[in-house]
Amino acid sequence: MASPELNPEAVPFLPAITSLSTLSDTALTSTLDLLFEPSSDLHTIALPTMRTISFASYEELITTIHDVLLAVAATVSSVSSTSPSSSSLAPSDEAKAPLLRILSAHPRLGEKRVDSAQSRAEQANLRKGGDSEEVLEELRTLNKEYEERFPGLRYVAFVNGRGRGEIMEDMRRRIERGDYVAEEREAIEAMCGIAKDRARKLLAAGAAAGAVEPAA
Repeated sequence: MASPELNPEAVPFLPAITSLSTLSDTALTSTLDLLFEPSSDLHTIALPTMRTISFASYEELITTIHDVLLAVAATVSSVSSTSPSSSSLAPSDEAKAPLLRILSAHPRLGEKRVDSAQSRAEQANLRKGGDSEEVLEELRTLNKEYEERFPGLRYVAFVNGRGRGEIMEDMRRRIERGDYVAEEREAIEAMCGIAKDRARKLLAAGAAAGAVEPAA
């Protein structure tokens, strides 16, 4: 019989936080993919941490991954946040490529095809008021401007109930700011904010189904 943690037909749930160090790599990567978006580079960075540290909560785990990602960003950064001539340019250092792939794993806001069910739900508020072609074209334009301004990055934001207008204004603000290093930090903050929100919802659903310990 297949293990419940690997059953593709099962309702997604998070294993008890105290069990992480005992789980297979496949189960750990599946857990990461529920909290974040699937990324083999994130797996490489996060799995050793999940194997060697005991966590009291998923919030603590995500905070630790947040700090690891910030440390990686600081270590491999080859762009000065204070230099107007370089702040909007993508770094050429190949060492930064894994971090950029992690930060670009989330789908673009407004994309018609979003593979992740969780991302679809998180973006649902952006569709309020209808998906007119005019609005979708504006989102496409903003995404294009953002990615031209910050090569290698994709706009990531923790929507958290905000409407399309607020998100578009935030995109414009960040494009105009033109600070590549600040965008890396904002992407990390957003990814981890999303992950903590997902953890709360998944744990509540798991507790209701009896799949996990409510306090995990």
